[in-house]
Formats: sequence, structure tokens, C-alpha cells
Amino acid sequence: MYTLPHLPVSLPNAFIPDRVLLGAIAAAVESAFNDLKDSHFSKDAVWRDIFALTGTLRTFYTSSSVAGAWKATSRIYKPTSFHVEPNGHIIRMGNASWVEFPFTFETTATPKTSCSGFLDLVPSNDGWKIWRLRTILEGLHGVASVDFLEPVKQRPEIGCTDDEMMEGIDRANTLNEANHVTDGNGNREDNFTNVSGVHGLTEAIDSNLSFGCVVVGGGQAGLATGGRLQALGISYVILDKHKDVGDSWNARYDSTRLHTIREYSHLPFDRTFPSSYPDFLTGKDLGRGHRDWAFKYGINIWQSTTLLSGSWDTKKQLWTLKIERYGQETSLSCRFLVFAAGAGGQLPLIPTYKNREAFQGLILHSQEYKSASAWTGKHGVVVGTANTGHDVAEDMFHANLASVTMVQRSKTYVFPEHYYNDTQHGLYNENFPTELADRHHATNPIAVSRLLANKGLHGKARREPERFDALEKAGFKVERYGDIMFNLYERSGGHYMDVGASEKIARGFIKVKSDSLPVSYTKDGLLFSDGDHLKADVIVFATGFVKNQRLVVAEILGQEVADQLEDYWGLNEEGEIKGAFRPSGHPAFWYHGGTIGQARFFSRFIALQIKAKLLGTPLPVYKDTPPRNQIK
Repeated sequence: MYTLPHLPVSLPNAFIPDRVLLGAIAAAVESAFNDLKDSHFSKDAVWRDIFALTGTLRTFYTSSSVAGAWKATSRIYKPTSFHVEPNGHIIRMGNASWVEFPFTFETTATPKTSCSGFLDLVPSNDGWKIWRLRTILEGLHGVASVDFLEPVKQRPEIGCTDDEMMEGIDRANTLNEANHVTDGNGNREDNFTNVSGVHGLTEAIDSNLSFGCVVVGGGQAGLATGGRLQALGISYVILDKHKDVGDSWNARYDSTRLHTIREYSHLPFDRTFPSSYPDFLTGKDLGRGHRDWAFKYGINIWQSTTLLSGSWDTKKQLWTLKIERYGQETSLSCRFLVFAAGAGGQLPLIPTYKNREAFQGLILHSQEYKSASAWTGKHGVVVGTANTGHDVAEDMFHANLASVTMVQRSKTYVFPEHYYNDTQHGLYNENFPTELADRHHATNPIAVSRLLANKGLHGKARREPERFDALEKAGFKVERYGDIMFNLYERSGGHYMDVGASEKIARGFIKVKSDSLPVSYTKDGLLFSDGDHLKADVIVFATGFVKNQRLVVAEILGQEVADQLEDYWGLNEEGEIKGAFRPSGHPAFWYHGGTIGQARFFSRFIALQIKAKLLGTPLPVYKDTPPRNQIK
């Protein structure tokens, strides 16, 4: 069930005058931190903790549940030294407004940590109340910053010999010479007898191909995780099936282009894409930027490497992984495993219609699609009307196909890219550090993000109904007031952020078949349930992928491991993403993926969790949920 609409949270309907004594409010709430109670919160308060006081990702709702969870976690983590910045600011969105203050604190239990957060307060009849509380783990005391990595000054020796490396990017043809690893500073540590920071381990790994952590997947999630591990001095290797760094983007269809802005798309530690790049990055831009970033920081990545299988030794607390690298099979071992292959995209979904053998044209899934340039003069059909489907149809139009038709199977949420990106530019821009923008954006309770996004997107849609009227007139079934959080977190897509195809549909250049579904192939097209026949020489299925990566994990690591794991993606009962970025159910396994922004920000917490475990001081995980109060 989609949980967000049912969670007890709302935007505060309050008026806050310009002349508010922000310093006095900050001082009052700072003193209250030592003994936060139900009375300090609004009845519909919400608290999202990002590993600071729960050791995981948790969201609590209503004053009684928030206060109860705060009290319980404070006993475990012992937070202290709260400092609320007096220079808060007033935020207004229509009839909703609140006052926001950043704050910092420390925890004194084991492990000791530094933390930050945001407080959002609203006025009430008996003073200011906390409406939204966010707490964020910043770092472990005595440990290097997870947010800083020095660019390499020479070719590092990480997992292979000098002649196999080009500034950290592996060019080896075999594993035979990979007989040492280095710590995050490039210091050689032969035989893995004592990787930097591994004070909690008592048994050396008896292998020359062993690492503190293996990261599976060399896209944005894998690269970001590898960089964070390196910043913390953890021995690691990234296994990437592609030939070169960046090929997870280079291999996509030629017209691939992000629908979110450049400034949201950086990897950790720097602005990966300077202003010389376009505001909307192409797949080739992303591939080049990722490759340059990996060179710059000496990221240890093994290309042309596939994880074939793996097993977990409970007694030794060790993974043994069987891999294929440049066509040769070998094995390696590690303490921790991060599956950074994304939220989907591994197993394509293609609907089954009768008489497949009758069709004499070309059928492919969008995963295989590269370009429509070879199909000039042919009749093209695209099944699916989300982002990729629109991109493929637009490619077909530009390639001068004889006809282009999209088969729409259900109503599609459509909004122009500027609806979303106008807001995003205000936070992600060249004048504001990306790491601070992430703390504002990525820490928001997803249920609150839904309310804010819908308020903004729906308001803009109401102001230009003619945009959507034109689509409907062309036969396209459009959802004007959709729920973008549902698409992102439950469907993993299914919407279209319009970058130009909608106008071509409205003008009839791209046709739409939406009144019935295909039931059978014919010699030269598709037959529909209403008896219509659609001529086709090529059919591209832009119909998505299997969403739950737990199924992929079961194939590689076995059902016994998969049975311990949470599902991956979708939302749980608190409105948190299932399985992602946090303890997964297995003591030495993490899932990582999502958007580039999520890959960048949440990689820091995966690395911090692993570092804490390597130090023998894992973050205590709070699993209880105090009861909620009723909200009138």
C-alpha cells in the first residue's frame, strides 16, 4: 500500500510576521533540548532521523511518538552540546509558513559522533512549537571526514600493479598481479593484515585478493560509495561490468539526457560538472564527468568485472565472492558488501502478446535501444508512455520514420521540466555548496516532501490548463495532478517530465493509441482488443524493469541471504524507502541506488556505518515506535 497519503502530517497553516525575534526563539528552543517533551511539539509534529540517534533512517509522526522516540534514543546515544544558530529564517509557501533554524550537537555514547539538524517551528496559543525536526549524523569522532577526499597527486596502487593503473582506474587484463591493497591515503598494506581503521577485527584475511568492502556496480551509486570509503581509509574495490568508467551512462540510448539540472548531478567532494557543461547533462556528459572524477580521486574500480556468485561465512564474518574479470574467473573476499546496482534496470519487463512468431519486424526493450537513425521511412511503435517512451518516440520523429505511435496502457502523469527545475535551481546552484543543499533537500521527511511538491506542481498546472487540454485532444490520457512521490518511490517511474515530446503529440506528429490494449502480434504490427490494427516495422517496449533488487540478490548470493534482506525500493509504513542506504537485515550487506543526488548524499552514511563496524563500535539501531496521538 502507498503509505504517504495516510500518514498524519500536514503543512502548517500559520501566518508569521516579518518582524519576529528569531534570536529569542532560538535561545528558548536550545534550552529545551535537554528535556524535550510532548508539549514542545505541535500535535502533528514529524521527526526524521538520518543515522544520528537511531542508527538508521526513521520517521516519527505526532507529538507523543516524536517525544517518546526522542527520550528513548537520547538514553541510548546521550546527545549533548546543542547549539541552535540564531540566524534562522522564515519560510513561506502560500498559506503555509514556519521558522527554520539549523543546529548542531554531539553524542557521547559509543561511538561518539558529531551531528547536525534543522528545527522548524510554528506559532501556537501557548508559544512556539516544533513542527518538523531533522537530525543528521555528520561524522565519527577521531575519524577523517567522509565529505573530503584529496585528489591524487600520483598514480596510486590500489588493488593492482603500477602498470595496470591510470590514476586509480584499472586497466589490468588479469587478477594475477593484484597482490596488495592500499588504505584511503594510498599507503601500501600488503596481505590485508591490518587495513586502516580495522581495529575491531581480530582475524587477518588469508588472501591477497581481500578488501574491507566490495562495491558491486560502477555507476553513480558505486562511485560515490567508493569515494566515501576511500575518504575514511577503508580498503575497497568497485566491481563494474562495463569496459570503462562512465559506460553505465555511455551505453544508454544516444539521446539520453537528464531531466534534472546539472547542479543536482555532481558526485561527492567537488562540482563534477563545471559550468562548461550544459544545464541538462547528456548521457555522454555524465560518462565523461564520471570518468574524470574517478581519475581525479584515484578511485579503485575493476572494469569488465562481473559478480557471479557469493557466500557468507557466519563464523568468519566474511564474504567469499566468485567473479569473472576480462573473461577469467577468480575469487576474492571482503568483510562488507554494497550492492550499488541501482533501484531497477537489471531485469527488463516486456508484456506478453500472442503470436510473437508471426511478427516479421524488429522487437526490442528500451534497455537494448540506442538510436532510431537506421529506421528512417519505417513505421515505429513505442509501448509505454513514461520518460523513456517519450524519448524514444521523439527520436523516431527526428529520424523521419513514416509514422510514430505511442501505445498508452494507463493514464500518465505529465508536467514540464521547468515546473520542477525552477524550484531546484533555488537550492542547487553554483553559489551554494552542494553538501549543504543536500542537507536541506535529502533529509526532508518524504511525506512532507510530497505535500510540498504537490502544492507547487499542482498550482502551476492549474495556471495553464491549455497545455493538458491539447494532450487530451490528441488522445493522450494525462494525469494533471499526479503524485510525483508515488512515481518516484512506488512505481520507480511511470511519469513524463516534458522536455519537448508533448508538443509533438499535441500537434499530431506523434500519434497515440490509448483506447484499448494490444492482444496479439500480426505479420506487420499489433492487433488491439477493440479490433484495431497498428502497422509496425519496429516495436520498442519502454515498459520498465523488475523493481525489487532483492530478486537479483537471490540469484547471485542465494536465497538464504536474500531471505534475511528487506525488499528494496518502495515505501514502508513510515514513508522511508525500503532497504535503501541503511541496515538491510544482513549484518554485512547494504543496498544503494536511486537518483544521482541520493547516490551522492546517502553514500556518506553507508561508509560511516561500515567504518563504525570496522572500529568495533557499530551504530546502535533503534527499532521501537512509540504510539501516536490523535490529531483533530
